Amino acid sequence: MAEGTMLQKTGGTPPDFAELVERAEALVPVLRERASRTEELRRVPDETISDLHRAGLFRILQPKRVGGSELPFRSIVELVSIIGRGCASTGWVLANLAAHHWLLGMWHKEAQDEIWGQSPDNLIGSALIFPRGRATKVDGGYRLTGRWPFSSGVDAASWNMVGAIVQDEESGTSAPRIFLLPKSDYQVIDTWQVIGLAGTGSKDVVAEDVFVPAYRSVASTRIAGGPNPGSAVNPAVLYQLPAISLFAFCIAGVSLGIAQGAIEHFSENTRTRLSNYTGRNLADFNTLQVHLAEAAAIADAARAVMLMDCDEATRVVAAGQVPTLEQRARYRRDGAYAATMCTKAVDVLFTATGGGAIYARNPLQRAFRDVHAANAHYVLNWDINGAMYGRVALGLSPDATL
Repeated sequence: MAEGTMLQKTGGTPPDFAELVERAEALVPVLRERASRTEELRRVPDETISDLHRAGLFRILQPKRVGGSELPFRSIVELVSIIGRGCASTGWVLANLAAHHWLLGMWHKEAQDEIWGQSPDNLIGSALIFPRGRATKVDGGYRLTGRWPFSSGVDAASWNMVGAIVQDEESGTSAPRIFLLPKSDYQVIDTWQVIGLAGTGSKDVVAEDVFVPAYRSVASTRIAGGPNPGSAVNPAVLYQLPAISLFAFCIAGVSLGIAQGAIEHFSENTRTRLSNYTGRNLADFNTLQVHLAEAAAIADAARAVMLMDCDEATRVVAAGQVPTLEQRARYRRDGAYAATMCTKAVDVLFTATGGGAIYARNPLQRAFRDVHAANAHYVLNWDINGAMYGRVALGLSPDATL
């Protein structure tokens, strides 16, 4: 039985931030040892999923009313980055599955009760590529069909959030909505043969003309900030944040962890490593000292930007307002730019390491592959999100929900 469930049944309190930091730090060396196996499995090992459950890390943003920790939003950046130092694939799966507890807190109470009533430890995957799904409104709900790629951590999930375009035949208009499906309503297709974040198991999911009751669907615009269907039971500021514009920080925290882990490895390895050509201690080389300083400064700056935006959004909503379109566009910009900065930090160290970085035994080669794979995600892609910010800054429509 997972620790979160035990706490709820015994009347205990969920772990606070300090305790979760301690538990996450304790997992880092364990996850480093499992990193190669995680890649070979192409999914997070069952024992790691169990470790994350026992630590309470999946439930950091889950409402307290169902036994979650309900921590401030910034905590997902900080905790996911710790786990990402040990294993990027594990951090990525944690970021996604923990964020979905946060998102579910914005849904209709009936949907929350159905999923968390089964078990508050139920994990929810996602595949929110809206054009890949089509839905039509019917009595009591929707008929949904689609095939969606990139459902990270789907093997461990009992439910899935998928995106689809809903056609309104009467008005001729369409709008994006998110749908919650139990595992029995979709098929998992193993397409995950990749070179980066290989252990995330981000496979395809397929649904064929399934019925989704209305309470298990929400318009994407309803979770863009302010009151939403879940506000009646989860009134906290956390569940009124603009989920779409802030989600980037959840997974950008993984990029931060990758960079921090690479910095740790480079520092520890360089302290005792001798040059193959001169026999000198590499720690004495001024160029390596400068490269290390540059990478560390970049990572620190990326962390500062992310936490600053998380705190700002929280203050705005706590004051009874919704972040402006300009602020939300900036959050999208900053999440992508922070991930890009973390990628640069890893690149600096990968280059500084020289030929030794390409050996399979060197963790830097995995950091290099993983951090670049992370940047391929839609919300971390700089060209997409930089252009979105530029459009808003120039008075144009963002062409996407913010």
